[in-house]
Amino acid sequence: MNAFIQGLPKVELHLHIEGSLEPELLFELAKRNNIDIPYQSPQALRKAYEFEDLQSFLDIYYQGANALRTEQDFYDLTWAYLEKSKADNVIHTEIFFDPQTHTDRGIPFDTVINGIHRAMQDGHEQLNITSQIIACFLRHLSEESAIETLQSILNHQDKIIGVGLDSSEQGHPPAKFKRVFQQAKEAGLLTVAHAGEEGPAQNIVDAVEMLSVSRVDHGVRCVEDELLLEALIDSKMPLTVCPLSNIKLRVFDEMEQHNIAELLRKGVAVTINSDDPAYFGGYMTDNFLAVSNAHPMSKQELAQFTINAINGSFISDALKAGYRAQVENYLANH
Repeated sequence: MNAFIQGLPKVELHLHIEGSLEPELLFELAKRNNIDIPYQSPQALRKAYEFEDLQSFLDIYYQGANALRTEQDFYDLTWAYLEKSKADNVIHTEIFFDPQTHTDRGIPFDTVINGIHRAMQDGHEQLNITSQIIACFLRHLSEESAIETLQSILNHQDKIIGVGLDSSEQGHPPAKFKRVFQQAKEAGLLTVAHAGEEGPAQNIVDAVEMLSVSRVDHGVRCVEDELLLEALIDSKMPLTVCPLSNIKLRVFDEMEQHNIAELLRKGVAVTINSDDPAYFGGYMTDNFLAVSNAHPMSKQELAQFTINAINGSFISDALKAGYRAQVENYLANH
């Protein structure tokens, strides 16, 4: 099954580009930009990537982001991720970035978006990977800060397909961002939001009803609400689940306890994603393997994760049909 998973075409819908910053590249960027980091080597830094919970992860995540300064830095970060994606047979990816993480430390919005976007264009031409970009609001910051960030996003609507909501879920419910999401939708942007990871099932309900999301990022706590679960199945609402991340952040203690296989079999449109792969121990193939090793699944079920992701992606119907055919062809021949 490992060879089947390796070769399976994959689509990633939940990836924070800042979370793909590997220690080796972080060291390189720190040196390039004359930034002191309190570690002697990439190996020592990798040990620091062992954290206890979401907050301790976020602390080191923001420290790492501090090394990103120039358009070329953001290009190199994105290109490194796209090369990893190519090795994992990812055919399409929808990348999150956190503008406020950078603008709050004086890095212009244009610097960030232009570096990421240029790498994505090269990824399409040189690696044959299609991609979209989603700008996320940090939920621990104010509504005012999100509204201000939206203005910058609207200046780059030729590059940005939608807005998202990430960072610490506890204490920052979807209601806080109802107005900015409404403004984003009115401007023609699509919407997604993190909900039901460390927060309750009600956050998923609110993300769907208040923020009009097209997808729920994480969403694994939907099982706590039977009516919600039925509604997700009926509406085919995609959940962008991140298995290795969920274990690392103690949403589940062990992969055997993860509910992704159960959700798939109930008819929920679950997908597999890597979230912050440099910090959570794996890219797309690693996540598929971890799920498959803990929950023996048929090839058809594994392929369904990709089909769900294609259906839930923000690409044209024609491209979706082409990608589904690619997966079905792979399934027929393996």
